[in-house]
Formats: sequence, structure tokens, C-alpha cells
Amino acid sequence: MAQPAAPPATGPAGDATTGLIFARVLDGRGGARPIAWDDCAHWQPTNPRETLWLHIDRTVDSVEPWLVGELGFSEATAEALVTDETRPRAFREGDALVTVLRGINFNPNAEPEDMITLRMWANHHRVLTLRRRPLQTPQDILALLDRGTGPHTTGDLVTEIIEQLVAKIGGSILDMNDKIDALEAGGDGLGTDGTLTVIATIRRNCLGLKRHMSPQHEALEQIGRNPPKWLSENNQRDIRETIDRLKRYLEDLDVSKESALVLQDDLNNRANARANRTIYLLSVAAAIFLPLGFVTSLLGVNVGGMPGVGHPFGFWILIAALAGLVAAQLAIFRWLKWL
Repeated sequence: MAQPAAPPATGPAGDATTGLIFARVLDGRGGARPIAWDDCAHWQPTNPRETLWLHIDRTVDSVEPWLVGELGFSEATAEALVTDETRPRAFREGDALVTVLRGINFNPNAEPEDMITLRMWANHHRVLTLRRRPLQTPQDILALLDRGTGPHTTGDLVTEIIEQLVAKIGGSILDMNDKIDALEAGGDGLGTDGTLTVIATIRRNCLGLKRHMSPQHEALEQIGRNPPKWLSENNQRDIRETIDRLKRYLEDLDVSKESALVLQDDLNNRANARANRTIYLLSVAAAIFLPLGFVTSLLGVNVGGMPGVGHPFGFWILIAALAGLVAAQLAIFRWLKWL
């Protein structure tokens, strides 16, 4: 599945009283119609193909009491849907599927590893998705429904949400790989310090993504092992493909992390080699000028009897002797393979 382009703007805010961001009734043909909040709690499908989808801001205080009082959720389930615990997981509750998944944060000034949690409860005719911060995936699927090309059934909707979350993770990994390739090619123009900063960011992103994606892979495998009946064979096959794709992304993360580490080590080794070469040349220069300094210091003492003081060519004789001393030193260093 191609990854939808991520706009820089954040998604719409939820209603301050109810937390509702949007509500749609899927018509079973790829489209959907809006539904008022007051009709959501006691909604029943008018035909077997309809599905109610509610997308809610879980930070609103009234959400948890509404889940328990109006929808009849158990307190444990309601708490799982609104709590700040963010580790991805999935479990069955009768015919319902409850999942906690993570998606890439496309909000401004966000890093890829700063992932956003999407909580989902779904049964045969009803899907609830809850988020704390704006997430792009529900908005992309809503746009498909408004165009009449969206998912048809509850199983299609749940599968589409899972697929898009994973696809956007893959896009973020590809972006990091492209950055690493550009750094390895040396066409970045950032210099050593700038390149090391970018590499450190990439490694931090890899670690953050791996920390969230590993339990997400386990959560999706749990769905595949114990799918609800309303997930069709096609839905289950698509989820298996998504699990396999996520596993490949985990492997790609390991490769990206190792590539960044190798590039970082190479840059550090080159910098150390340049520093060692500079120190070596300074040491050789010091070794050359040490005897010259000793001789000139000795001849500079202000006492009588210094040789060559009265000679008309004494200075030039000293210069020639020092030049000969330097030549002899260079020959010795060359013989010792210091140069």
C-alpha cells in the first residue's frame, strides 16, 4: 500500500464536552454519512452492512464515564482505552477486539520516534478509535470514505487502520535509510560535526522505533492468532501480510542502526587519524628544533671565550652547521621510518 502524503498541519481538535472528533456510519459500499453525537450511544444498524465509526479525543474527562454508562463497557476496558499506558497490545473481549497501537507523529517539530498511541475497540458493527494527540491515519481513511472509496465493513476498517499505521512507519524508515545513503555518499555538505549530529539523531530514532514496534508486532500477531469472527479471510490475510511487513521493518531498523554505527565509527576513526597525524608532525618538528634550540641557547650565553665570536663569517658558519644538523636529523628520521 502506498503511503499517503503527510501534511504538516495537525488534525482537528475534539469537542470540548464530548471529545468527539468525527462520527461516520459506513454504508458498506465505500462511503459514509455523518451522525450526530446524541444518536451515537444507542445507534443500531439499519442493515447488516452498516458500521458506526467514532473517533474520539480521549483526554476529555467525560469520555470514560460515557464509555461505561452509555456503551456499557466494563471499567477495565474503559480504563484501557483512556489510560496513558502506551505499550502496544491486543486482546479479545467476547466478540470485540481491543488494541493499543502506535503511529508515526507527523505533527510539527516532532521526531519519528515520538510516536502517537491509537486505541481501538471494535465489534461487528461498531468501531471506536481514541487518541490523545492528532494522528494522520484516521484523517486519511476519513478522506477515503468521504470520496466513496473507503473500507466497506468493520473488518475492512480495522484492517485499513492497521495497514496505514504500519505503512507510515515503513515510510519513516525509508527516509532514514535515504539519509544514511546520502551521508555515506558524502554529498550532504554538513561537515564532520554536522554529519555526526545527524547520525546521532538517526540512531536515536531507530532505538525509539524499535522500542515501540517490537511490542506492536507482538500485538498484531495476537490478532492473527485469535481473530474475531467479523474479520473475513481477506482481512486476516491482509493482517498477516502487515505482520510480515512490520517484521521486515524491524529488520531494516537493525540494518539502519548498524549502518549508522559503522558510519559514525568511520568518521570518528578518520578524525582520530587526522588528530594523531597532526600530533605526530608536531612531535617531529619539536624533535628537529630541540637540538637547534640547545645549540643556539648555548652560543647565546653572555661569557667570554665563545668560539667564532671574532670570526668575520662566524654567523654564516653557525647557520651552515645548523643546516647540516637538520639534514642529518632528517636522514636519521628517514632511516628510522619516522617520516
